[in-house]
Parts: sequence; structure tokens; C-alpha cells
Amino acid sequence: MNGEHEHIKERYGLVRSFGLLEATALNMSNMVGVGPFITIPMIIAAMGGPQCMLGWALGAILALCDGMVWAELAAAMPGSGGTFVYLREAFERTRIGRLMPFLFIWQFIFSGPLEIASGFIGFTQYVSYFWRTMGPVESKLVTAGIGVAILLLLYRDIREVGKLTVVLWAGMLITVVAVIASGFIHFDTRKAFDYPPNAFTFSQGFFLGLGSAMLIAMYDFLGYYDVCYVAGEVRNPERVLPRSIIVSVITVALIYAAINLSIMGLVPWREAMQSKFIASEFMERAWGGWAGSVITIMILWTCLASVFALMLGFSRIPYAAALDGFFFHSFSRLHPTGKFPYISLLTVGGLSILGGMLSLDWVVSALMTARIVVQFMGQIVAVHMVRTRRLDIERPYRMWLYPLPSLIAFAGWLYVFGTSGWTFVLYGLGTLVLGVIAFLLWDRRHPAVPE
Repeated sequence: MNGEHEHIKERYGLVRSFGLLEATALNMSNMVGVGPFITIPMIIAAMGGPQCMLGWALGAILALCDGMVWAELAAAMPGSGGTFVYLREAFERTRIGRLMPFLFIWQFIFSGPLEIASGFIGFTQYVSYFWRTMGPVESKLVTAGIGVAILLLLYRDIREVGKLTVVLWAGMLITVVAVIASGFIHFDTRKAFDYPPNAFTFSQGFFLGLGSAMLIAMYDFLGYYDVCYVAGEVRNPERVLPRSIIVSVITVALIYAAINLSIMGLVPWREAMQSKFIASEFMERAWGGWAGSVITIMILWTCLASVFALMLGFSRIPYAAALDGFFFHSFSRLHPTGKFPYISLLTVGGLSILGGMLSLDWVVSALMTARIVVQFMGQIVAVHMVRTRRLDIERPYRMWLYPLPSLIAFAGWLYVFGTSGWTFVLYGLGTLVLGVIAFLLWDRRHPAVPE
């Protein structure tokens, strides 16, 4: 009976209070957020027309296949830290056993806070719908302000955070339902499927555009695994984690398809790709100016839910690494009364606010290319390692049709990385090389202790 108690403590002192509802709410809030409302113009521009839906579709397939990778690893190793735990355990008995988890923490420094920062930037962008005279200085102040507000919301007991997550999730659902319903009421098939000449002609430009569209789509899908970072605070993780991941991916894929079609069915795509407030302008056309204001407020709420979920999950990564001797010991401290990793939370929040000072385009591409090789592709290899070399690790969930989903995910990530542009390919590889150098220096000062 003790194993089923509502507030079981993880071995590191965290409280297991998240169930399937809270876990799914956390993932979906992270996935939707402000992402599609700021990237729809970007993804339309990437492919030059409604054929951008192909990017969404392929992104959904990649997210589902990769979600199965996360689900198998999370169910087998349900500890706080997500990827850090998986890489540490999967490669433990190899020559790169210490290198892989170190590299993940290293790349997290270059990507995690940027992902949160993109939400801050999106929030500020939609605030400017009301504040049309907002200048650069005011914009930075709004970004910093929202970052501090999220930190204050998270600086509390995890049981209160779980309840707040569901409330924010409900607001997100209301927002997307309002957009989708309005779109289908005013849907115009001629606008939605107004393909330009040679829209599907296979060429180098088409494949590069498709890769760019998939990168944007995967940025929007990011978060289907967010609950894995707080797995040490999830009840019955072997069942809850896989279910929450798969449900989140499928549900959000349908939501994204509906949102995209709804908007293009009312706003001609040539105009939509130039818009800064596509959802607000869409609702203005559907119902009038008042609707544009209402939906903007709802999108701001949705954005809050997203960055809330992101900062909650990401703050647990340095915490887990510090506990196992792969990061500064101070990050392992828990708040004396709230029992949450407050040093890690404050650090991730601070770096995210700094990242919010950069441009959205740069932030999206940089955060994706910095994490693909070590995290996403590394985890796919980790599944194979666990299945072949770590037979001592029990796997309550096994991905369907293995190894096909993992092979599809690996190929998909490789394609997205390779078509991101030389600047960001070099950025991703450069951070990886610097990480290896940093590891060699760190390893000399912190040699492995023989067992």
C-alpha cells in the first residue's frame, strides 16, 4: 500500500504528487504555449504556401516516434532529470559513460534557457498588440518582468504547482478551442488550399524549405516529454509517463493541424506570413476588434502556462546532475520547507531572462541545433544500449514496432539538423566540441571514484 500512497518521496527527497492529469497538462501546456501563434507565419514563409502543412505532418510523425523513445526510457528510469538520467545509466559501463551526461548538461546551458526565453519573447510580442508604441527598452523590461513573475509562481511546494498547472492548462484549451471554432465557422476552402505554382515540385529548395518547416514544427512540438524532467515527482511513473507523452503528442498534433487550417482558411497565406499578431488579426477578421483583444489576452495566458511548465521541468535538470556529482553541489539544495530545488530554479530563470534579450528567429534555430545531437539522437542510441547492454534495467514500457520508431526518429532529427543552415549547424557542432574540451578539463579535477 505504501507504494501507492499519494505523497511517496523519491530517494532524493522530492514528493510524488503528479498524476496523469497533471502530467498531461504539464506536457500540453508546454507544447502549445505561444509557439504556434508566433511561428505560423514563419512556417508558411519557409515553404511559401499551404504546403507547409506537410512540415506539420512530418513533425507530428517525428514527435510521435521520438515520444516512444522518451516513454521507454522514462518508464525504465523515472527519476528527476530526464535525459541526464537516461544517458548516465545507458552509457554507464562504456568509455563515454561520464562524457554523455556531462555533454547533456553542457548543451542544456546553450539550449534550455533559450527555449524558455522564446516564450518570453512571444509573450512580449503579443503584449505589443496592445502597446503599439513599445520600444526596445520597454520590450526588454516586459520580458524581464514576465520572467520574474514565473519565478515567483514556481517558488513554492510542488503540490501547489500541480494544481496551478491544471488551471493554466485549462486556459490554454479554451484559447485553442476559440481559434479552431472561429476558423471552421468562417472557413474558406479556396484560401486554405491556395497552393502556388509548383508547390510540390521536388527540388533542393523544396527539401531545404521542408527541413526549415520541420525545425519550426518541432520547436512547436517541444515539450511532449516535459514531465520526464519532474519524473521524481510523478505517481506510478511506469504507467503515467508513457501515457502522458503519447496522449500529449497525438492531441497537440490534431490541435496544430486545426489551428493552422483555421487561420489559412480565413487569412490569405500571403498576408498571414507577414503578420506579427496572426491569431489576433485572425479573430479581428472573424468577429471584430473586440475578439482580437480577447484572444490576445488568452494567448498571453497560454504563453504563461508554457513558460511555467518549461521552467518547472528545466529547473530539475541541474538539480539531478548535481546530486550525482556532474554539476556544482549547490544546485542539489532543496528549499527547507517547500522541498524544491531553489538554487537550480533561480539559475535557470535568470539565464532565461537574459536569453529573452535576443531575437526570436535566432533563439529558435540555436536552441534546436544545440540539443539535437546529444539529447535527441543520443537518447535514441541510449534505448539501444539499455536493450542490449543494460539488461538489469527493467522496462515496464516497450515502444511499439521497435526499432522502427527509433530509426524514423533518428533519421528525422538528422534531416532537421542538416537543413538548419550552416550557421546553426556550426553552432550545434561548435557547442559540442567545446563541451568535449570542457569535459576533459572537468574530468581531470573530478576523476571517477573506483567502485
